Formats: sequence, C-alpha cells, structure tokens
Amino acid sequence: MRPTLYFFISLLLFSCAQDSGNSAPSPGAGIGGSTARFTVSGNTLYLIHNDDLHAYDITQSSDPKPGNKTDLWTNGVETIFPYRNNLFIGTQTGMLIYDVRQPGNPLRLGVYTHIQACDPVVAQGNYAYVTLRSGTTCRATTINSLDVIDISNLVSPKLIKSYAMKNPHGLGVDGSLLFVGEGDYGLRVMDVSNPLDVREMQYIDSVRTYDVIPTQKRLIVTGPNGIYQYGYADLKQLTLLSKIPVQ
Repeated sequence: MRPTLYFFISLLLFSCAQDSGNSAPSPGAGIGGSTARFTVSGNTLYLIHNDDLHAYDITQSSDPKPGNKTDLWTNGVETIFPYRNNLFIGTQTGMLIYDVRQPGNPLRLGVYTHIQACDPVVAQGNYAYVTLRSGTTCRATTINSLDVIDISNLVSPKLIKSYAMKNPHGLGVDGSLLFVGEGDYGLRVMDVSNPLDVREMQYIDSVRTYDVIPTQKRLIVTGPNGIYQYGYADLKQLTLLSKIPVQ
C-alpha cells in the first residue's frame, strides 16, 4: 500500500473527527492506523524519522512550526499510536511508551521488549495489543502472534498472554472488539472483553488486509487490492459498506 494512501486516510479521519461535533472521538483517542509513522495528539503532530521523534506545533494548521526532536535511543523504530496523553511507539525489538503532556518535551515512561520482529501496536484502557510476524525484513523469525500487554503501570508494561496468528500485520481496537489484519490471510475480528481469554468472532479470508482503522462503528481496511469500509454496529457480523479499488 502506498504511503500517500495511508496519509490520505489518516488526514480524512482526522478531519472528520474535528468537524463532526458531539459525535467525534474524544481527545486523545487513537483513530489512525497502527502502522502509521505519524500521528496527532492535541495540537501537536508527531512523526518518526529514522530513530527520532519529531514534533510540530499545529495550533495554526496553515502554519505548522517545527518543535523539538527526541532521540528514541533504539534502532528499528516503525510505528506510532496515540492514546490519552501517551504515545505508544512500535520498534523491531519492542514497544516504547512516552508521556506527551508536555508536547515539547516527551518523557519516556516504559519499555516492553520482545524478539526482533515487526511490531504494530494499539492501546485501550489498561491493555496494549502488539502483533509480531514472520516473513519480514525485520528478521527471519518464525513467530506469528498477538501479544496482550498490561499497561496499568505505564512504567512497567508486562506481557500477560500471547495468541497464535497466521501472519498478523496492522490492528485496531474499539471497545470489546479487536480487528487484526492477517495480510494475505485475511481479517480477524476478536472479542477482547476478557484479554486473558480473547476469542475469535469472525474471520474473513477473502480480503487481504495490511491495516485497519476502527472509528464510530466504521472499519477502514487497507490492503493491496484497495480500501474497504465495513460497518460493525452489529458486534457479531461485519457488513461491507463500500470498496475503493487500488492498482
């Protein structure tokens, strides 16, 4: 999937959230994809470049102002996801948690480490969800899993359980639902109401899925064949609403 396509989707969702009045997600809610390399928190745009975190003041969106650059002190930084007043940063060796209540001075809180692999991450409540997969340039690992991490203590995140997957890519969480893109193997809908007993609710093997963005009962699915939009007002069954083919 082309980076510009992800950029368009993220900007579109962010604009909808700003303009939709009372129905918009609450401040700090992550509505970008889990494989994104940039995100917005409050009036600050954060983006990853190499192994640094760059901040831009977008209080005036027409005149963004460069802010501080933070060295993340690790290699293989890949993804960034905002939740509440924190950034969850996926790297090839783990997950970093940064406090951004002072936008110009991000503060590292905690680190979760794992075997070297590609590592998208999302968070909700007291839990973060991480996918690890094989067959990537990150390293020739044979692990394909969904890791559930307890982040009730942000300084000391702990793995509580892993679930076997086929080849997980991006993921997204909304309430009791976790959506996992399985790359060429399709899309999974998981019930995470009990993170110690995550259960599969639906598996669609006909849609190659790289990343997902759930918001307001709509699920945006991106993959090599296009952009799909599903409705999930019915928690037990996704409903295909539209598709934009991409070549």
